[in-house]
Amino acid sequence: MPAFEYTVEDSSGARRKGTSEAENEDILRRRLTNQGLRVLEVKQTKAKKKASTSNVKIKLNELSIFCRQFSTMIDAGVSLVRCLSVLQEQTVNPKFKRMIADIQSEVEAGQSLSRALAKYPNTFSNLFIGLVNAGEVGGVLEESLQRLSTFLEKDQELRRKVKSAMTYPVIVMIVAVSIVIGLVTFILPKFMDLFKDLGVTEFPLPTTILMGFSNFLTQKWYFAVLGLVIFIVAFRAFVKTDVGRRSYDRFKLKAPVFGKLNHKIALARFARTLGTLLASGVPILSAMETVAGTVSNEIISEAILNARARIREGDRIGDPLQKSKLFPPMVVQMITIGEESGALDPMLAKVADFYEAEVDAALDSLTSAIEPVLIVFLGFAVGFIVISIFLPLVSVITALSGGEGGGAGGGGGGE
Repeated sequence: MPAFEYTVEDSSGARRKGTSEAENEDILRRRLTNQGLRVLEVKQTKAKKKASTSNVKIKLNELSIFCRQFSTMIDAGVSLVRCLSVLQEQTVNPKFKRMIADIQSEVEAGQSLSRALAKYPNTFSNLFIGLVNAGEVGGVLEESLQRLSTFLEKDQELRRKVKSAMTYPVIVMIVAVSIVIGLVTFILPKFMDLFKDLGVTEFPLPTTILMGFSNFLTQKWYFAVLGLVIFIVAFRAFVKTDVGRRSYDRFKLKAPVFGKLNHKIALARFARTLGTLLASGVPILSAMETVAGTVSNEIISEAILNARARIREGDRIGDPLQKSKLFPPMVVQMITIGEESGALDPMLAKVADFYEAEVDAALDSLTSAIEPVLIVFLGFAVGFIVISIFLPLVSVITALSGGEGGGAGGGGGGE
């Protein structure tokens, strides 16, 4: 289908330019006129190869702002095409700008907004498209976009808290490992050369172990790098398989310390997503299917899909979730009460708020617990290195003291 560049004038007299595809120039002119625009110029352009944006991921804060502004303009009575045109002009990210321009062209050509968004699955998730579609069908697109913006803001806040809590321990660990490697690769060899000059040939066990580690890092470091690369590549390949992904996700739920945290994060995301979908009018079966793809854990996702199958057969939501043993009794009871009272979506919002608060508390306690552990680790590592270095020094000093004592005694006997 040929592409055209056009210049139009809206009812306020403002001129704007755009591009669109149409079967011919007359059809495009009629389409623009039907939108209440005065067509000033239309000319066909050569088909340009579009930059691939289907695999581009847009940051959550950009999507949240996009939804919030989109909702405000629709609520003010601005047409869908005009909204997209304004959003395109306001967007700073050039890739996102091209994406919005293409979505605008699709909508101008008669496509629904949800189908136009579906062209970019890496940017707009099934949840995003499902909420937009529900808003279009129910005539409440501005409400769906508002809920979607709130959901994205909550999700972004949760991710930010987890990332912020993990930043400090990771930095401390990197510094600790760097200090140990620096001592072993730069300081220890100089002491070893000194010991050899003093004639020391036998070393205590801690010093021997440290020397072997130092020689490995200074002379055969490439084996360590190669081993690390092989491990990362093999791990990624394993996780991409069905068995590997399930095993890794099961480990994330049962891992010491971090397992409970990951479980709470998944429960918070489950409740927030399902509540948002139901509040927007998405049918329960479609909502459960969408939620299963957003919890980022195959084990919990499988439990949700099993519950969906049971719901289709007539069961209530809470019963299959309880049998999976992945959802705590409190969650099941609140979902059951919400289902019986006809207020499931606000009840799910309360569950999400509760588990997000639980995640905050868990992150605070985790950070407090990790800090002394890292300090003890660093103290042990540095202490071991210092002891390994000073043990041979003690032997040398003892030998020198004994030699001086023997020399002094021998001189007294001669007199």
